[in-house]
Amino acid sequence: MKTRVVMAALAVVLMLTAPALAFTCPVVIKQAEDLIRKAEATKTNAESKPLIDEAKKLVAEAKTHHETAKTKKDHGDAIRKAKTAMAYAEEAITLATP
Repeated sequence: MKTRVVMAALAVVLMLTAPALAFTCPVVIKQAEDLIRKAEATKTNAESKPLIDEAKKLVAEAKTHHETAKTKKDHGDAIRKAKTAMAYAEEAITLATP
């Protein structure tokens, strides 16, 4: 009996979190854009500039994936690209910091 209750609760949680994936795209994309702005505010150099450019490209792709999403995978792709953009921006900040 306990197992059935736990399994039912787990099923409800999973059903509720799947749609939430679509709503996290804009949040993660905004976080990436903020981090890119922070990276641009630091003194860029020859090493950090290409990373910032790549981050911007990935954010643009993430926005496209989110806006044209038809499946959960599309939203997942948007989030993955935005998170990758954040990693590039963080690396640019690290390289630009003396």
